[in-house]
Amino acid sequence: SVDCTAGYMPNGGLMMGTRSGDLGPGVLLHLLIGKDMPAREVNRMVNLQSGLLGVSRVSRDMQELLKSAEINPHAAEAVALFCFTAKKHLGSLAAELGGLDTLVFSGGIGTNAPAIRRGICERMEFLGIRLDPARNRQNCAVISAEGSPVTVRVMATNEELVIARAAGSVLRGVLAKA
Repeated sequence: SVDCTAGYMPNGGLMMGTRSGDLGPGVLLHLLIGKDMPAREVNRMVNLQSGLLGVSRVSRDMQELLKSAEINPHAAEAVALFCFTAKKHLGSLAAELGGLDTLVFSGGIGTNAPAIRRGICERMEFLGIRLDPARNRQNCAVISAEGSPVTVRVMATNEELVIARAAGSVLRGVLAKA
């Protein structure tokens, strides 16, 4: 790995369901000093009450937000902000790598939300990213347009299985030495 969208702490980097994502230090100082909030409350806010939930005021679940975005402006704002921040991270990673060959969407949102994939990839043609709208809507394995310089994939993952296998490997090594 060259880089990732996570920060030093889980609430840094890309915004998530309840985590804020990147915040300027001034925001935290304003809450701690300007609003006289206890540090524990600020911690609770940026980890458990922010992100999609904090912006939408209704849910941390992207599918729920997508369903209500047309009638709830806060849900629409949360969806748009998520796409905006993901797009910023994509652009910075592409710059660090000197371009892209393949873009992979995975995880719950990446594999189940064509509207989010579209929102992230819109106006990224300058990087060679071109989606095929029909393939994207159908959640095909490859959703890039024919002849696109960058292949865009949708790939299901099973993080729990990978973690379990890694833990099993460590345990087998420890037990073999005992």
